[in-house]
Amino acid sequence: MMKQFLVYLCAALIIGAAGYSLAVDAGPDDMILQAEKDKAKKPKPSVFPHKAHQAFAECGDCHHGVDADGNMVAYTEGMEVQKCETCHYKGSGMPKKIETYKGAAHENCKGCHEQVAAENAELAAKWTKCMPCHPKDM
Repeated sequence: MMKQFLVYLCAALIIGAAGYSLAVDAGPDDMILQAEKDKAKKPKPSVFPHKAHQAFAECGDCHHGVDADGNMVAYTEGMEVQKCETCHYKGSGMPKKIETYKGAAHENCKGCHEQVAAENAELAAKWTKCMPCHPKDM
């Protein structure tokens, strides 16, 4: 009886630890995104609802990695996510459009938002100009 209890207890601990590690790996619910290396004269941080995006997007839709030669590679599950500014900053040698964190984020985020807005009039109405990503009260 005690042996069976220990087997169930161990199984529960393993399953619980696996579930916890997956939840921890999911990232924060919300993030404030702001350039640290190429600071603007008037910084405009953005609010990023990370958890909300996870409901419909795959990690690789936003994240990617870099191989040993510095070339971009597709995100794979479990890959360590680096800050965008690790590679995207003035003087990094990246193409001009995505050289800075701001440029890379706008290219990635706006590209997806434009595609979704074209299919969803309600969201298109909310996503006018810089709002709601860059609220004025920040």
